[in-house]
Amino acid sequence: MKLLALIFDFDGLIFDSETSEFEAFAELYAEHGLELRLSDWQKGVGTWQGFDPWEPFGGLPDEERRELVDRYRQRLHQRLEAQELLPGVRQLIAQAKQAGLRLAIASSSDRSWIQRWFGKFGLLQDFEVISTRDQVAAAKPDPALYRLALDRLGVDAQQALALEDSLHGTRAALAAGLLCVVVTNPVTRDLPFPAEALRLPSLEGGLPALQALWSAAGR
Repeated sequence: MKLLALIFDFDGLIFDSETSEFEAFAELYAEHGLELRLSDWQKGVGTWQGFDPWEPFGGLPDEERRELVDRYRQRLHQRLEAQELLPGVRQLIAQAKQAGLRLAIASSSDRSWIQRWFGKFGLLQDFEVISTRDQVAAAKPDPALYRLALDRLGVDAQQALALEDSLHGTRAALAAGLLCVVVTNPVTRDLPFPAEALRLPSLEGGLPALQALWSAAGR
């Protein structure tokens, strides 16, 4: 079946906010004599459940906790503002558009977060559909975000390819009936991805690399 659309995750795939978030929280934990284990952090990557990094600070007075949150956000945003899109992203988008493929986002982040960074990087005009957690009843690993993207594109799951970096996101894509290509980052690279998920080391191979995987999978 002909490939008609690409559905991208955002955090950790297009823009690696996930590594920066982990590092900023790890610093915060260390300042309070705590250790943030990557294995715990990974439980919440790609979703809004499984791990609450603020739980150890729940007993703090309200004012102190607000100051802690503000300090974390400031550190995180300093990191993020210094970052660029991940390697191969712009090239892949350009190649996909030239080939006539339709592009969508399916993200467990909310729409304002996506719009902020898409505005910064000039990507708003490139994606026909943006599906975010504030538009569905359940975030990943529930398949609702991918089903919403497919519905808005008017494309069958057998005609689209999902691009993911997280285990929760991969499970969501597969549950929606999509072929899924996983491109990991430092936070997600050692997660136990399902055997049916396809893998690429980065997006630098562009559309030809995706088309080769699509053909090899017999789609």
